[in-house]
Amino acid sequence: MADEDSFIKDPAARLDYTWDWSKWLADVADTISSAMVVVPAGLTAVGPPVVSDTAVTQRVEGGTLDSVHTLVCQIITAGGLIDERSIHLTIADR
Repeated sequence: MADEDSFIKDPAARLDYTWDWSKWLADVADTISSAMVVVPAGLTAVGPPVVSDTAVTQRVEGGTLDSVHTLVCQIITAGGLIDERSIHLTIADR
């Protein structure tokens, strides 16, 4: 995964967005201990983020047409490292 990804989301869609940390975690020989996803005003997080071995997934709904929102995922590793990545959502009819 690149440090920042961009997607187009319909305002009526409820979709999952995933941050794949596998390469970075392998490089630092660590695992995800906890994760937090910041969902900006205008979007709604549907439930908490789901953490797997090397990925974090957040379900999101809403958005206003022609707006751009940035979701930020921050992880803390078992070894105490902290990092974050962003996903940009452009809201458009699909």
